[in-house]
Amino acid sequence: MTELLKVEDLSAGYGEAVVLNGVSIRLNEGETLALLGRNGTGKTTFMNTLAGATRQHGGTIALGGAALHKLPQHERAAAGIGWVPQERNIFKSLTVDENLTAVARPARAGRKAAMWTPARVYELFPRLAERKTNLGTQLSGGEQQMLAVGRALVLNPTLLLLDEPCEGLAPIIVQELLKAIRRITREEGLSAIIVEQHPQAILAISDTAAVLDRGTVVHSGTAKGLQENPALLDKLLGVAR
Repeated sequence: MTELLKVEDLSAGYGEAVVLNGVSIRLNEGETLALLGRNGTGKTTFMNTLAGATRQHGGTIALGGAALHKLPQHERAAAGIGWVPQERNIFKSLTVDENLTAVARPARAGRKAAMWTPARVYELFPRLAERKTNLGTQLSGGEQQMLAVGRALVLNPTLLLLDEPCEGLAPIIVQELLKAIRRITREEGLSAIIVEQHPQAILAISDTAAVLDRGTVVHSGTAKGLQENPALLDKLLGVAR
């Protein structure tokens, strides 16, 4: 398989504070990586660093063979990073439709999968279709998360970053989001990295898994292998779920 993301010896943090130290991770095209770890182990910092929102102290990041770590945040989006941060970052003063159309980009040359458009996002999330004219402030937390995912998709990225997409949401919304993520990754073949506090749910739809502890990778392997080894999962995360 073709390698999409190559992170080598990455050190990064905020200001002078170093949170990640010597992190190396690889991801092939069409694969999904579950990024796991206890709270405060560096998962969000890793995602923010890929998106260009932290201070990088060392190491390299390559996306599709091109150096990503040298680019500012807006150029990383143009290079193929679709980022859904914990804060969601939707435009709350714009309608759902305006949120999607304002950032939509055409598909990249050579793309094999179907292009993501606002119309396809509405098909993926019927709730958003029903609320096309609603402002971001008029959406529930779950609807805002769906919109955040939709905004990342219409960028037509090559790599989707989802940072705890199910955090704080009602179980029925979590199931809707997981179903959509499964379709995006397993059926549509979009490469993704997912941070989530419900490891079993994410491992079930991932190809590989990496576990961070104190800013370093302490485990990497297949998602299925970790999913089927609850004792190891309990040891790494402190809880088997």
